[in-house]
Amino acid sequence: MADFDRMEANLLFCPKCREATPVRKRLLIVLPEGDKFDYVCSRCGTVSGDKIERESPPALGAMPAPPFARQR
Repeated sequence: MADFDRMEANLLFCPKCREATPVRKRLLIVLPEGDKFDYVCSRCGTVSGDKIERESPPALGAMPAPPFARQR
């Protein structure tokens, strides 16, 4: 996963306050493709943005053995 995917917003433009304001990250819903979060203005509570955090795939070395492999 790229570092860009793990970035978190601290300030976003709020359409109600009409300026960049600090935001809080709030879990909105859990979806099959990942968790959806809203970024909420800490001054007025207006949603200023959103983000879906997808689960990272397992590392290549951490994959289980294929089911057809036999042990003797």
